[in-house]
Amino acid sequence: MENKYKIIPLTGDQAAAEAMRQINPDIVAAYPITPQTEIVMTFAQFVADGIVDTEMIQVESEHSAMSTTLGACAAGVRAMTATSSQGLALMWEVLYIASGYRLPIVMPVVNRALSGPINIHCDHSDTMGARDSGWLHIYCENAQEVYEMTIAAIKIAEHPEILLPVMVCQDGFITSHATEGVKIFDDADIKKLIGEYKPKYPLLDIKNPVSYGPLDLQDYYFEHKRQQSEAVKIAKEKIPGILSEFNKFFGKDYGYIETYRLEDAEIAIIAMSSTCGTARSVIDELHKNNIKAGMLKIRFFRPFPAEEIVNACRNLRAIAVLDRAESFSNQGGPLFAEVRAALYNNVSIPVVNYIYGLGGRDIYTEDIKSIFSEVKEIASTGKVKNLVNYQGVRE
Repeated sequence: MENKYKIIPLTGDQAAAEAMRQINPDIVAAYPITPQTEIVMTFAQFVADGIVDTEMIQVESEHSAMSTTLGACAAGVRAMTATSSQGLALMWEVLYIASGYRLPIVMPVVNRALSGPINIHCDHSDTMGARDSGWLHIYCENAQEVYEMTIAAIKIAEHPEILLPVMVCQDGFITSHATEGVKIFDDADIKKLIGEYKPKYPLLDIKNPVSYGPLDLQDYYFEHKRQQSEAVKIAKEKIPGILSEFNKFFGKDYGYIETYRLEDAEIAIIAMSSTCGTARSVIDELHKNNIKAGMLKIRFFRPFPAEEIVNACRNLRAIAVLDRAESFSNQGGPLFAEVRAALYNNVSIPVVNYIYGLGGRDIYTEDIKSIFSEVKEIASTGKVKNLVNYQGVRE
């Protein structure tokens, strides 16, 4: 029997806010920043209308937003926030504290380019800059995925063997401000699905007193970082089981990765977020011309699905990794670096990088066709002209 739902026209931001409404966190502390603003605005209306029980704290900056959320979560309540770009950058100091304290905060992030020059449109430089902050990262292709992954992230973050914060990312404006039909499931069913938050070490448990934030010098700091690393490893093992429960409920097949026409593919692109939707139509067109192209979509960037990528790519002849962020290393973007490291010593395939879409520059079907054409040439010749390429830029 299919679970009850209704289809509502929502933007990606509104989908995140709807998920937050159903999660009904005890505390939300947030500061509006484009293009995240609609999440905070929509949720604030839910609070004003008495639709949720949440105490919303309107702070003066994103640093305070994360600090307040961290404090609330440490005290023993379910707490959330949301941000973008410069807001995430202003949180930087506190991101590491949240993960170091093993606090299961879930934060929708609307990806936007980092200044300077100032830019309000999409790329992944904000969250990719925070890729080593100890947070888990989920990248969503569309509003439906934003809604469902925000809900699933609660169970992932709060799993007693994980206890790590999670960013649920969507592309600024492309997803956040585009309206589509989104299945919204029954409130009572979602409440039952995520359950009550049961904090393991709440500050306000006076019968079992704990301390957060003491000085942690060379005698224990290393061990605590090692425990964090182990938590990410455990998360990698536990997430499939958590997702299986949600897949059954949502009628989906969410995993670390998603493949499209990769079964008999000879060439493929690896991409994340909204670009995957554009790539699908190109791949369908290429197949009509007997070009065996496919796509590997990365949904979870942390924990990084290295084993899944290796298994999916074994039979390919050449791969292009698409990065919507620049690492300024002259060795390619962050996704490219991770993919190459995963494939190294496992699969011998030419892999090239295409950095694209910085500052919100659109990537068109013609761009993806061009990338596939170049990858096809690499597969035929075995020769890579340029390891790192910039797609759609004026040189």
